[in-house]
Amino acid sequence: RDWIANFDTTHYVVGSVVGPHPYPEIVRDFQRVIGKETKRQILAKEKKLPNYLIACVGGGSNSIGLFQPFYKDKGVKFIGVEAGGVGINTLKHSATINRGSKGMLHGSFSYLLQDRYGQITETHSVSAGLDYPGVGPEHAFYKDTGRAEYVYATDKETLEGFHILSESEGIIPALESSHVIGWLIKNKKRFKRSDVIAVCLSGRGDKDVAEVASIEGAM
Repeated sequence: RDWIANFDTTHYVVGSVVGPHPYPEIVRDFQRVIGKETKRQILAKEKKLPNYLIACVGGGSNSIGLFQPFYKDKGVKFIGVEAGGVGINTLKHSATINRGSKGMLHGSFSYLLQDRYGQITETHSVSAGLDYPGVGPEHAFYKDTGRAEYVYATDKETLEGFHILSESEGIIPALESSHVIGWLIKNKKRFKRSDVIAVCLSGRGDKDVAEVASIEGAM
């Protein structure tokens, strides 16, 4: 409210790699610790770089943090998983890169979910953290240059991923990260057994257990 009422003296800083320069760069550089630690640990364990890095994408901070330290490693493929919601051919999703168009939001030019007048449209995701109508401009660059592939997982696939990881590994993933697990399960045949795949679990799902129970109780 303060930002809207006092835009001459107030700046709105979003907690992701979005907004005007230099904020996307600042957040990315802090989040790079994700990719740096991943590179160090996977080299120690596998003695080689991963074939794939896969992370969920809303605004895109955790995924940029994972991807960026590997940017020059061309043999490492990046896959970002967006929130497909009820389906990307409906209006109930947050698949900004898959279904959006280029425009301005929060001071940066990127892909948005917008109507023909440039007005932001409603978004939907089973996870609050991916329920955002834009994406960081560096992701737009990765998409346009082909450095990263952007896919999506539906709410149903996400919930399946949530359950499978929880029950098989005892790790309760956040619903945001569950999009990655759900997409991997659906698309497992595209990978080889020898592939080294690093998945970013961007948060714990303890906070989401009640939400999952509520959603599945209503289904």
